[in-house]
Amino acid sequence: MNLAHIIDPHPADHVAIFSRGRATTYGTLRDQVAHLRGGLARLGVQPGDRVALLCSNGRYFVDMYLAVLGLGAVTVPLNPASPGPEIERELATVDAKIVVVEPAAATAWSQVSRAAVPSLVSVIATEPDTVDGADVLFDELLTAEPMEAIEVEPDHVAVLIFTSGTAGSPRAAMLSHGNLLSNIEQSRSAGEGVSASDVLYGVLPMFHIFGLNVVLGQSLHRGATVVLVQRFDPSTLLDTIKERGITVIPGAPPLWLAFSHFDEAPADSFAGVRLALTGAAKMPEEAMRRLHEKFGLTLLEGYGLTEAGPVVTSSAGLDQKVGSVGKVLEGIEVRLVDEHGDDALRGDAGEIWVKGANVFLGYLHEPEATSKVLTADGWLRTGDIAVVDDEGYLYLVDRAKDLIIVSGFNVYPAEVEEVLMEHPAVKEVGVIGVPHPHTGEAVKAFVVLEAGASAHEDTLVTWCLDHLARYKCPSKILFVDELPRNVSGKLLRRSLV
Repeated sequence: MNLAHIIDPHPADHVAIFSRGRATTYGTLRDQVAHLRGGLARLGVQPGDRVALLCSNGRYFVDMYLAVLGLGAVTVPLNPASPGPEIERELATVDAKIVVVEPAAATAWSQVSRAAVPSLVSVIATEPDTVDGADVLFDELLTAEPMEAIEVEPDHVAVLIFTSGTAGSPRAAMLSHGNLLSNIEQSRSAGEGVSASDVLYGVLPMFHIFGLNVVLGQSLHRGATVVLVQRFDPSTLLDTIKERGITVIPGAPPLWLAFSHFDEAPADSFAGVRLALTGAAKMPEEAMRRLHEKFGLTLLEGYGLTEAGPVVTSSAGLDQKVGSVGKVLEGIEVRLVDEHGDDALRGDAGEIWVKGANVFLGYLHEPEATSKVLTADGWLRTGDIAVVDDEGYLYLVDRAKDLIIVSGFNVYPAEVEEVLMEHPAVKEVGVIGVPHPHTGEAVKAFVVLEAGASAHEDTLVTWCLDHLARYKCPSKILFVDELPRNVSGKLLRRSLV
């Protein structure tokens, strides 16, 4: 097997990707990838070698990703917007042999010391005269003799993705060809999934597992078309929907939150979109209601994490239940486990444990961190808390590590956030626990107000008291201009102080 084979069966004249206005068919994509394999092999890339991609969403990323997979080497997608020291540290961690650098990452790359990455052999620039110290150009590799993809075992590592995930500080999660392909195939069990006739909006970054395997992987596997986008802009998206005939939009919550507040957008903006998907972070219920009222858009929420390749649950093909992340995909087992390690009673909250062929191999060079999240019998401890209803719908409560304990009582930040989000003046909110001399911890909220709206701290505290038990209510509310989020839209609670 080899994950790179996902592009093989599709018609040669069907468009695989649009990148910067340029269409690449499946036939052309297969040809380019075969030549790139030969070019990378000419540079000495062998099975198991790590090839880092400092590339944004575009054809360079897609071509290189598939070529590296086909050689049995390991792709390491990195954020091209990261500062140089972070890139240097990540390259050294994975012992990168090759790094591919786009112009957008050239400044950060100039801050990287090659001496700090002794494993590095070659630097590939995607465009001429843009990257300091480049050894070879991308287009030069296309002149090599084409090579066929090699076969690998299912547990052969395909990708290393840095994630804070279930283990705190960023670590390189090892995902195999079998993990990624299994999750692509498991996602087929969700009704109304992606088909060859679909055109997907590909703005989720490919260096994140959601963009890499949900958007790109599933689309190429199904023979669909992906419109690759480097930056999200609400007005531009509406133009793209019409120009490219977008039918599927996977987006993190910030994308959909932007549209829930985009009053100038016409009511029929999403008339041609048959699937609107979200994940990576909990979607505010009030925003989902606004999207439906304004656009008639039914936003389908799912749940996943890098270590699960990533999708665990989906709402696609199900009756929508606002607040639920859907049901568990076929081929995946899920347990909700209480604090004693026993299965939680129906209706009670428990930590989500996941088991299946999609569960990752572990963290690179981190056996202790791996043992904390993978049990001896293969269960992935996600650190996420959920409840399940009688119909099997899963509802996220919060992350276990974000739990706030006030006078011995558990407070889940997401519950407080949801109540504050229902106030008409509130646009976004983040909640954390802070030390308190009497209760152990207290609840603190950071609030972004709607444009032109005003609200006082006392007003919002009173609002919470009307909807929550007193111990769950914030003792302090700060008004801020924006909340810190990572590239996938997930709230960075550790940055709230």
